[in-house]
Order: sequence, then C-alpha cells, then structure tokens
Amino acid sequence: MITLVRHGETDWSRSGRHTGRTEVPLTEGGRQQAKQVGIKLADRRFARVLTSPLSRAAETCRLAGMGEGEPCEDLVEWDYGAYEGRTTDDIRAERPGWLLWRDGAPEGERPSDVTERADRLIAMLREIPEDVICFSHGHILRTLAARWVGLGPEAGSCLALDPATISVLGYEREVPVIRLWNEAP
Repeated sequence: MITLVRHGETDWSRSGRHTGRTEVPLTEGGRQQAKQVGIKLADRRFARVLTSPLSRAAETCRLAGMGEGEPCEDLVEWDYGAYEGRTTDDIRAERPGWLLWRDGAPEGERPSDVTERADRLIAMLREIPEDVICFSHGHILRTLAARWVGLGPEAGSCLALDPATISVLGYEREVPVIRLWNEAP
C-alpha cells in the first residue's frame, strides 16, 4: 500500500494561496498537525519514506517521526508559475472560468506535465512490493490519486485534500483503488 500525507498547514494554505515552489514554513498549528500524523501512523512500518524536497513536506515527514525521508522530485507541488502565491478568486478576476486542472498555469506546469510526473512516480511505486509513505502537497497528490485509478488529471479536482491528512492507495485484488482519502489524524 501507498500512504500519502499532505504537509501540515502553512500561512498560504490557510489563506488559499497557490503554493507551488515557494518555500513557505509550517505554522505552529501545522507542526502540531504533523506530530498528530505521526501518532496516527506510529504502529505502521514503511519500506521506503519518500518526501518532496520542499521544506514544508520534509518537515512534516520529520515531525511525524519518519526521519529525513528520501527526497523525490516527482513529489514536488505543481509549478504555478505566474499564479504562484495568488488565490483562485484573484486569478479568476483576470481570467474568468480558469481551472488549474484544465488550464494549468502560465509560466508554470500544464496538466500534462504534472501527469507525466505522477505517472513516472506510479511506475516506480508499483515496483516496490512493501508499503511506502509519501509526504507531499495537495495538487500533486490529488493528481497522483486520480492517475493511480486510471483517471485523467482533471479528476483530481474531485478529490479535496486538507493539510496534514492521510490517504491510502492500494489494490482490490489486482485493481488499483483509493482505500482511504483525506483522513484527519
């Protein structure tokens, strides 16, 4: 099984600002959330611990008691380009009807770019026979889950994912499934 953990709260996640590659630290509440994730997962053992190299995900991994983790570039959040740090409402004031999952971000990634990263990660994860845990970010994890079950990246828009939540991808027999989604610790 593949356990997914979204990083704890940041000031930007709390205010709805798109946080891609900008290094934004966890809030004190986000650090507490990460520790709660660790308590929830204390009885689980993972063959590999992967983390986005961005500090908010790496710190969540450490505070959850999973050590430093293995940095994985494919777990980095969507590159929002010119929309980095902006809210959806702000963007739609200039570009009515904008949808990240369909339109991507100017000077950033398109849905096809993020799909390519998610598919590469899935291929690697499916080669690992033991349980793996991944610490990452909202939009890339939502894309990863959609692609895990064979859906297009836009299906990620239907999978709300809160900070410091736990999700699990696995199989029912040989069929890839989402076993758990967006569970708070």
